[in-house]
Amino acid sequence: MATTIEASFVDEVVSRAGSKKNIYGAVLCVERGDQTFSHISGVGNVSFDQPYFIASVTKLYVTAVLLKLRYESRLQLEDKISKYLSDDLLRDLHVFKGKDYARDITIKHLLSNTSGIPDYFSSDVIRQLTSGNDQGWGFEKTIASAKEKKPKFAPGKRAQYSDTNFQLLGKIIETITNRDIRTIFKEFIFDELKLEDTYLYEDVNDQRPASFYYKDQQLYLPNYMASIGPEGGIVSTAKESMTFLKAFFNGHFFPKEDFKELKDWKLLFGPGLFFYGVGIASQPLSLKEFKNGLIGHWGQTGAFSFYHPRTDLYFTGTVNQFYGHSVAAKMMIEMIKKIK
Repeated sequence: MATTIEASFVDEVVSRAGSKKNIYGAVLCVERGDQTFSHISGVGNVSFDQPYFIASVTKLYVTAVLLKLRYESRLQLEDKISKYLSDDLLRDLHVFKGKDYARDITIKHLLSNTSGIPDYFSSDVIRQLTSGNDQGWGFEKTIASAKEKKPKFAPGKRAQYSDTNFQLLGKIIETITNRDIRTIFKEFIFDELKLEDTYLYEDVNDQRPASFYYKDQQLYLPNYMASIGPEGGIVSTAKESMTFLKAFFNGHFFPKEDFKELKDWKLLFGPGLFFYGVGIASQPLSLKEFKNGLIGHWGQTGAFSFYHPRTDLYFTGTVNQFYGHSVAAKMMIEMIKKIK
């Protein structure tokens, strides 16, 4: 069993990923918890210090903020969201079999994707965005869309991935702190960890982040990316994503013992096959280790931030492809096999 990985091997793995069909750039940062090695490699349109859209990896940052607020006794995960959101906002948000459940939903339901609130990010929205139809999906539009859809279950009865949940969590954070989500991310995380190239994307004229692709088509969606804040709006680099990931898993924002509560896994079949806990995801790597895979989060842009407990390996990076997760997973699997 190897205890370290040569830099040349990381370069080789990333280069192979970058040569795959429709992969126009890839970057991987890999570290071992005991600092046996740390290496970062990039190809194509993503260099080691190139900012990129982390998309739904942003949800880990929301989880960190909420657990920090809980540690400060400013909320409880069991709090009803009606404590923080208006009646007008909640009305008709979750009507299942003739009953309005919105006032029964808790913060934990939102974090664990068990609220039952429909996801605005439907196949129709995906088709529009991937065809290049750039459009903003701010909070009001998201909530209006969710109210037009029918929930499939009562809160807590099942799990279904819904980006709408995290838009609501962002609003709850703003209500509790009386500050906008950009300021909270900056004060609670970016400044705290001294991250210089990590920020919430809000300026549609900002062209710093690397372009991402849908198959062979480059997607330019500044209006959309600037509108999805707590759901997926953070821009970062592989190295700074690593700084956050290790802080997240090692007690910087909340006590490490809280992780036992977060690992309340529910199997999801979309988008992709994976488990979801309380604000974190678990990605199986094989049938043999179905519940002992990577822990962290994917981003729809091909971004990833994961920890593999058995080998103590941390991974961050992107393949900048809308459906590039299998390529990213193979990079991480190769690293894990090398350490076994």
